[in-house]
Amino acid sequence: MALDPGGGPHGPPDVELAHRPTSWGVLRSRTVGTPRDGVPEVVVVPGLAVADYLQPALCELGSWTRAHLVELPGFSGSGEPPHPLDVAQFTDAVVQWLDAGGLGGIVLAGHSSGTQVAARVAVRRPRDVRALVLASPTVDPRFRSLRRVLLAWRRNHALEPPSLDAQHTSERQRAGLRRVRHALSAHLADALEDVVPQVQVPVLVLRGDQDRLCTEEWARELADLAPDGRFRAVPGAHSFVWTTPAAWSAPIEDLARQLP
Repeated sequence: MALDPGGGPHGPPDVELAHRPTSWGVLRSRTVGTPRDGVPEVVVVPGLAVADYLQPALCELGSWTRAHLVELPGFSGSGEPPHPLDVAQFTDAVVQWLDAGGLGGIVLAGHSSGTQVAARVAVRRPRDVRALVLASPTVDPRFRSLRRVLLAWRRNHALEPPSLDAQHTSERQRAGLRRVRHALSAHLADALEDVVPQVQVPVLVLRGDQDRLCTEEWARELADLAPDGRFRAVPGAHSFVWTTPAAWSAPIEDLARQLP
């Protein structure tokens, strides 16, 4: 393990780095905060091909619990996978990561395409996951083709700050266009609305009120599909976790502290 003093523009708390082997490659994780009695830890699954942008939002969670950001195989600081992975294989990698760390009773949060992986993990590990958070969930059925999702991404991109692109550059270069395109196709083929009804723990759906990749109708529909679901709007576009990282911390903390 190592300590990384970098915390992005929103603060420089120490970040604990760890690497765990899985069948799908070595997963790097970042951990902040301290475990608190009676408060579950939070595990975060990032969006497509990137993870650095979630560092400020992770630190917000770390202000009230211990929080972990898991980087998927082939992306950010994790190792090479044996081949390009699909959503089920990303899911299995996170399940193996949880098992190796002995983490249980967690709140599992995904952002963007990470929601698709997080939801499947929650179905596979209901005893380990006490609640599920879907932040900016994908892929909205209105945009479930390569052409439509890229057009929606362009509309949303106009609402995001230039700092977000700067944050993503090195990670996207490391991943490469071919791997990113494969992962995007895999997530387009995965229907989150088929998975959410199987989640037997509380589900919180968070949507930025300017999001152009996730419509409010879609976000509310997911909350309604969950056996125990709720919806909450927050300020910002699809990547509100970067522009207003505190926006998700309070709703997630409220949920975590209400769990039996």
